[in-house]
Amino acid sequence: MTPIALIRHGPTDWNEAKRLQGHADRHLSDAGREKVSTWRLPEEFHDFRWVASPLTRAQQTAQLLGIEYEIEPSVIEMNWGGWEGHTRAELGEIFGEEEVVRRTSLGLDLRPHDGETPREVRDRVGAWMAAAGATGNPTGVVAHQGIIRAALSLATGWNMIGKPPAKMDWASVHEFNVMPDGAVEISRLNISLETADK
Repeated sequence: MTPIALIRHGPTDWNEAKRLQGHADRHLSDAGREKVSTWRLPEEFHDFRWVASPLTRAQQTAQLLGIEYEIEPSVIEMNWGGWEGHTRAELGEIFGEEEVVRRTSLGLDLRPHDGETPREVRDRVGAWMAAAGATGNPTGVVAHQGIIRAALSLATGWNMIGKPPAKMDWASVHEFNVMPDGAVEISRLNISLETADK
């Protein structure tokens, strides 16, 4: 089996305003940079091969953690299409509350207007994880909430309807194992990045 460690990027202004980001290339906010500057990558992950999403917020997070990384397009956040940049309340006003509720009730098959579904995200993340696992090289990823949720779905069968099967602390490393047949299993979740003396 091959370990894959995932980290979500630090906060941006849109995170703080509860706006969907998707492919929008937002930088870490000042508060986000300050927060990530207190994080420390546990030593056990220092020798992993690291990759990062093409989006700036993930790369800035990797840089603040002192991680040398390669860009990996497969771990870009879900494309939220016409929903990007909007809050939940704004989506109801723009697209109609009933339509937004209908789409969001579909879990893995939710498709935002002109966007991709979580199932499509899971498929591309699963293909990348299987390929990374086949190398046998422990690999770390700095990416997005949607990518980590995809890994959780792969490992548990969660259909993304209702609450996730595990509570996720986003200031953490989440470690999964890729088995020889490409299956994904949870190893350890919520390995804290936060320093005790912050």
